[in-house]
Amino acid sequence: MKVIILGNGGHSKVVQDIIYSIKGNEIVAILDDKYKVEKRENGIIYAPFDSLKKFLDQEAKVVIAIGDNKLRKNIVTSMDIKKEQYLTVIHPSAIVSTSTRIGYGTVVMPNAVINAEAQIGDHCVINTGAIIEHDNQIGDYTHVSPNATLTGNVLVEEGAHIGASATIIPGIKVGCWSIVGAGSTVIHNISPLSTVVGCPARIIKN
Repeated sequence: MKVIILGNGGHSKVVQDIIYSIKGNEIVAILDDKYKVEKRENGIIYAPFDSLKKFLDQEAKVVIAIGDNKLRKNIVTSMDIKKEQYLTVIHPSAIVSTSTRIGYGTVVMPNAVINAEAQIGDHCVINTGAIIEHDNQIGDYTHVSPNATLTGNVLVEEGAHIGASATIIPGIKVGCWSIVGAGSTVIHNISPLSTVVGCPARIIKN
């Protein structure tokens, strides 16, 4: 499959590795506004974001390889292409239940676990070693960082960021565009647009 990647920073390096780990994939273009003019190296086109539709055809799929949730959403909005043109990328080492639903453009990284009846939205990042337990609902544009653990029946709303090695106990709701700090243990619901840290997690900003 031909793949066009949007973004070429550190997060993109990992996404590129995942794409190459899946047999039959070929990266044909990497777009980022760090490139002011189009160039070609080793068979890959490098060009700014606004050139996407120039390279997009029926055979190509698009992945946004940017870790920042707001920027990822802004790019989806500005690109204005059909959601079916976005590729969902799952590393071969990830464990994903057959009853899980994973949305368009989402990236599931090495050794992540997504268990029964979990629902993952569009353009999410389920990072290395993250655990999404049964019946979780993960909204669009969320990022679950490495080794975070979301136990059963957790609801994470759009745009939330769950920091590395954070733990969320069963039945918790994490509000939209909130941030859970690395290593935090969440035992209470989190309001939208809040930042929480600590064990147990406490609000430091909302």
